[in-house]
Amino acid sequence: MFIKKRAFFSLVPPALLVILFWIVQVLQWGMEWDFSEGGIFPRSLQGAWGIITSAFIHGGFKHLFANSSAFLLLGWLLYYFYKEIANGVLLFLWLGSGLLTWIIGRPAWHIGASGVIYALAFFLFFSGVFRKNSRLAAIALIVVFLYGSMLWNMFPIAEIVDPKVSWEGHLSGAITGLVAAVLFRKKGPQPDPLPADDEEEDSETDEEPYWKKPSDDNP
Repeated sequence: MFIKKRAFFSLVPPALLVILFWIVQVLQWGMEWDFSEGGIFPRSLQGAWGIITSAFIHGGFKHLFANSSAFLLLGWLLYYFYKEIANGVLLFLWLGSGLLTWIIGRPAWHIGASGVIYALAFFLFFSGVFRKNSRLAAIALIVVFLYGSMLWNMFPIAEIVDPKVSWEGHLSGAITGLVAAVLFRKKGPQPDPLPADDEEEDSETDEEPYWKKPSDDNP
């Protein structure tokens, strides 16, 4: 029962954010509005607000659906396995990936939650490696299995395939996730405990004393 409750409540924060993603997109579609200028426009004051708001804005329902499923799963993994530090980690990943995109991105409007998704994936992977925890290492392998192909979209070649892809946002998210894994490595879940050396303890207790009182029968 406890596990089911924890699984449910771990889903609430990412689910609420995904609901906000969909509300924004429905407003864009239904009211024929364009919120693109709420995204990140690198190295401009006007585009700096996008560091906070860009993840809520998407280029269409296809873009939104792809990001929603990934954000929901990775966000759930974060809140389930790193519940003590999840809020701080997510805030760091959100703002860090946006800020780095604002610094290194090409002059265009960068929108979507992809940067945060890359940040989550890289945090979960490297945190699982750094912490030497068997459960977290298993999560790292799952992330690689599900999202390993994302690596190709972190480099300029992605722009050639699809000019709308913000490879800078993806790369920014990956770097931020790695940095977060290093900075938060001493907080939250820690390495598996070392096995107790029972044999050594038994040998110490059963060991014969190095002296023995002489018997009265001895001369």
